[in-house]
Amino acid sequence: MPRGDKSSYSSKQKRQAEHIEKSYKKRGVSAKTAAKRAWATVNKETGGARGKSKKSTKKKAAKKTGARKSARKKK
Repeated sequence: MPRGDKSSYSSKQKRQAEHIEKSYKKRGVSAKTAAKRAWATVNKETGGARGKSKKSTKKKAAKKTGARKSARKKK
């Protein structure tokens, strides 16, 4: 699969990217930049084309501590 190929994304992810791209264009962002930002946002929210497995996200969430919380502990 060549780089940038969107065929492995679900139709929902493609729709999300399209809506996000439109909103960026409304704000005055160039078409190319809007598309890049839209797909970056979809990847961040959904975990990319294949998505995140539920097991790995639960384990990571349990280990994660907030920046403020860990900073307070150090004092």
